[in-house]
Amino acid sequence: MPKRIYAALPTYSFAQAIEIAKRCDDTEDCLLLPLSVGAYWNNWKEAQTVCIRLFAHTNPAVRANAALGLAYIARNHGKLDKHIVKPYLLQELRQNEPYRWRILDALQDIHVFLDWHIAEKAMQKYE
Repeated sequence: MPKRIYAALPTYSFAQAIEIAKRCDDTEDCLLLPLSVGAYWNNWKEAQTVCIRLFAHTNPAVRANAALGLAYIARNHGKLDKHIVKPYLLQELRQNEPYRWRILDALQDIHVFLDWHIAEKAMQKYE
């Protein structure tokens, strides 16, 4: 098992984040990007936009982290556009089997911080 190194998340400007999300050729950057924007950015809508863009990535871990990034936004800002994020979260819950546990964690956090009750029956099915 490789040695784990714990470090602060990198920070990105909006332009850097969009460029990373567009090219998505560096999986490591794409894995960290939604966590960073969810944790650090003051503009929750821009952070949400970056996370949503990453749901198009072919790597299921990146998509799962996009969901987790949305949960960070919910925790830090108490806001998300439900009509925008809900379809992406539901799709990942159904389709992202290897990282379903992370999607469930993100949904639970969003329920706590936004008092949403999306996919409750589906979540019970997978828990």
